[in-house]
Amino acid sequence: MLNFPEPPKSYSSVFLEETDKPLPEKIDPRTRYAFFSTIAQGGKSLIKSCKDLHLSRFVCYKTLKPEFAADEIEQKRLIREARVTAMLQHPNTVPTYELGRDGRGNPYFTMKLVHGYTLREILNFRERYDLHQLVELVIQVGHALQYAHTHGVAHRDIKPENILAGPYGEVLLLDWGLAKVWHPDSNASGSGPAVESEKESELAEQSHRSAAPAIEDITLTGHGKAQGTVHYMSPEQLKQDPLIDHRTDIFSLGAVLYEILCGEKPAHGEKLHEVVESVLNQQPAEAAAVAKYKVPTLLNDIAARCLDKNPDSRFQSMEEVIMLLQQDWMS
Repeated sequence: MLNFPEPPKSYSSVFLEETDKPLPEKIDPRTRYAFFSTIAQGGKSLIKSCKDLHLSRFVCYKTLKPEFAADEIEQKRLIREARVTAMLQHPNTVPTYELGRDGRGNPYFTMKLVHGYTLREILNFRERYDLHQLVELVIQVGHALQYAHTHGVAHRDIKPENILAGPYGEVLLLDWGLAKVWHPDSNASGSGPAVESEKESELAEQSHRSAAPAIEDITLTGHGKAQGTVHYMSPEQLKQDPLIDHRTDIFSLGAVLYEILCGEKPAHGEKLHEVVESVLNQQPAEAAAVAKYKVPTLLNDIAARCLDKNPDSRFQSMEEVIMLLQQDWMS
């Protein structure tokens, strides 16, 4: 188990004066939250910590940045993320508490305020961690994905930045903002054809008119170099295949496992188009051939199969991946 510092006492302590104070006779949702502090920013969202004055606890509060607050598509995306996260009630997902609108009518949702380190932060100090610890993180993420896939949801944004290890052994898969949901009549395993939501149909139309900016928006820094996300996208996700399914997550988790094993991303390139070309057409070297240290054969083979360009040649379920990762791969 990975051991990290405990949450600040101001967030976690229980005080009698807080538990026994009276609840107002008239509940005003506009005054429920106070003491806001920004803790992270996404491309279009703000994540803050704040105190829920009704329950006397600190929570995570997610809303859109002011410049996107009136954007109808972004509002739909945020509301959808809240509901997907809330409906996927699993030990490896973050509990969602409330979905609402603030005094200006802008949507927000609240979640459990979690503490710990992301897998990206852990990999920055890779030498401190045993391979068994890191593979256990992958297994826990696999459980979250297996649960999601069974309920007709693909995450589509698996990367080290979205995997968090907490101080009490918890592992959480974060940020379901790009999740794809299957029609209820489709196969429950997520293997049936996916049906685009209204929001995704519009985004897909925009992307086909200008594919590069759509990817650029989520992967580029101001210096014009690819960052993070695109390295973990499956070929079908980069091609914006309308029939994309749960196997895109298997590819992305394989990319995370590959980086754990050898310290490098499977896709290479300094510029966006170079990384895209690598994902689409270049088979990565096996992790065992790149790593400075010995890579167990089974783990090497799991990563390689997850990263197959053809979805039909990958593992067809996350359950298969988990079963193999749980074997004695050191022997």
